[in-house]
Amino acid sequence: MDKREIINGFLGELRRGTIILCVLANLSEPTYGYGLIEKLANTGISIEANTLYPLLRRLEGQGLLESSWDTGGAKPRKYYNLTSFGKEVLSELKNHWHSTVQNMNQILEGIS
Repeated sequence: MDKREIINGFLGELRRGTIILCVLANLSEPTYGYGLIEKLANTGISIEANTLYPLLRRLEGQGLLESSWDTGGAKPRKYYNLTSFGKEVLSELKNHWHSTVQNMNQILEGIS
C-alpha cells in the first residue's frame, strides 16, 4: 500500500466521523436534501446524495430531525429541520468537538 492510499483511507475515516456534525449544524432552518448538498459543498464538505439521504433518514429515525414535504413548487421537496432534541444533541456535540480540537491542537503542536 502506498502513502496516498494510506492517507486517503485515514481521511475517509476522519470525514465519516465528522459528517454527522456537519449535517446537523446546517439544519437549523428547514433545508431540502439537494440544498444541503450545495450548502455543504460551499463550505468545502462534499457529500454524495446516496450518502446524505440514508443519513437524513437515520437521523430522523433517531428523533434528531423532522421532515415535511413542500408540494407548492414545480417539484415536490422534502425539507429537513432539527427537532428540539436535535438541537440539544448538536449543542453537546459542538462542545465535544471544540474540546477535541483544542486537545488535538495541543498534541499536534508538539510534533515537528
